[in-house]
Amino acid sequence: MSTTSENRDRLVGSDRVLAVLIELAERPEGATLEQLAAAVDSPKSTVHRALTSLRRAHLAAQLGRGTYVIGDEFLRLAFENHAQRPDRLAVEPILRRLAERFGETAHYAVRDGAEVVYRAKVDPSSGSVRLTSAVGGRNPAYRTAVGKLLLSEAAKDASALAALVGEGPFEQTTPHTITTLDALWADVVRTRERGYAVDDQENELGVNCLAVPVRLGPDAGVTGAVSVSALAFRLPLAGVVGRV
Repeated sequence: MSTTSENRDRLVGSDRVLAVLIELAERPEGATLEQLAAAVDSPKSTVHRALTSLRRAHLAAQLGRGTYVIGDEFLRLAFENHAQRPDRLAVEPILRRLAERFGETAHYAVRDGAEVVYRAKVDPSSGSVRLTSAVGGRNPAYRTAVGKLLLSEAAKDASALAALVGEGPFEQTTPHTITTLDALWADVVRTRERGYAVDDQENELGVNCLAVPVRLGPDAGVTGAVSVSALAFRLPLAGVVGRV
């Protein structure tokens, strides 16, 4: 868990309980009381009280002596909530058809500030290589197809785009990553004009994506984006575009 000094000063009461819960969620192998206390920068006695509250609600559990993990009740609530989300129920059949048609992974994502959050994912039924993306995972919007599609809907000019993602320069994760606001704005404009966005190995080397908008209802605005993410050696970007 990345906790700044300013945030640490505010870790009291329920905030501390939530910080411990988040820290446990990021440690599927479990964590000791000492590890948790160091991670949230709090005394062991107060972290122990937080763990007691979480265990009472079955949101945390103790494995053996001194190792704590996320509780089964937390997992049940999370999976049940995700399974019943209206947008997932509406979009997942589309993702299955896309994964079957292209033989590649299909995603559904929404924008959260300068990032995208993946709400649903369907892998192809066959194929030995699969993407490591996960439901609930995040990526910067500026270097993903779903992100650029959603930015094209949200930002009507370069100033609005800067307000969403910053002035740049942006972190370059591959040789193809867009790093300047001017280049990103030009890509957003192209996206708006053609109706789809592309990620040509910009977020992850060897992986390209194409994204289109999702409207959940005849009068609804764009609520998210669906994408096909293909391994470039199996399906080059031109092959994805040509089959849309």
